[in-house]
Amino acid sequence: MDLLGDALAAMRVGQASSRRVELRAPWGLRFDNVAGAGFHVVLQGSCWLLPTDGVPIQLVPGDVVLLRGGREHGLADNPATALEPLPSSWPVESGHDDLGARTVLLCGAYHLDLGRPHPLLRDLPDVVHLPTRYGRHGPLRAAVDLLTGELDTTSPGVGAGVPVLVDLLLLYILRAWFEDQEAAGRACVWTAVLGDPSIRAALDEMHRDPGRPWTVAELGAATGLSRAAFARRFNRAVGRPPLGYLTWWRMTTAARQLLDTDAPLSAVAARTGYTSEFAFARAFKREFGTAPGRYRHLAGNANGSSGHGPLPRRA
Repeated sequence: MDLLGDALAAMRVGQASSRRVELRAPWGLRFDNVAGAGFHVVLQGSCWLLPTDGVPIQLVPGDVVLLRGGREHGLADNPATALEPLPSSWPVESGHDDLGARTVLLCGAYHLDLGRPHPLLRDLPDVVHLPTRYGRHGPLRAAVDLLTGELDTTSPGVGAGVPVLVDLLLLYILRAWFEDQEAAGRACVWTAVLGDPSIRAALDEMHRDPGRPWTVAELGAATGLSRAAFARRFNRAVGRPPLGYLTWWRMTTAARQLLDTDAPLSAVAARTGYTSEFAFARAFKREFGTAPGRYRHLAGNANGSSGHGPLPRRA
């Protein structure tokens, strides 16, 4: 099973948005909070990332930045340059001097539900900075190059190609960060899971068949461990007990089905391990703070057919 793909799908509430930005020094832009994760890719030139509560970070061609919480921040040609609000019209072409140094960026946001982050992604820092020059992170570098080429082309299909590559970029950003943690010997949930075949196998089983009435003993047996040993190891690696994670994943899967399908509540309940629609509704309300039917209704009213927006979440 693709645990990373499942983790991203569980948090996604809409398509990524992105814009090409061309600027001439001196320039400074202020980016407001977004409901998800913001990102920037330096395609040409250089600039500075200016977090609201951190030190400036210099960015050069090929650098990729992911702002996990979509927090307010700035980008500028120099840390001393004043920041201006991001223009409401696109594309952005800003600057006061046609002779100033040119910077080309890809800026955008992944629309993610930050109220329910997947446990495997909880160690991501607020700012993920990945230099891809000098041969680092080959797949990520290749994705940036492909994206650059697609943005520069007028060939048919560019409207379909860019969104796919932007989605692929997020996958490679996360892979590259996990690889950096492993190479540096730094512990995080993802490396703990990947480094323990028993925990990975148990997660695979739960993701493959969330509706099965799993017990801790069965999961332990499937991984070759005793019940007690498996429970301790799983809790230590993932940060919650096996059946607690299973319930979380069932409810996450149910929410996705409510948003993406017209399946009746009884079918969603059965697919996620509940023989009673009433028991399913009670469990769903504990997790999300609202009944599943109302959850689906509010999502439809808020988003129509264009994607999913903010939904009720448990406080």
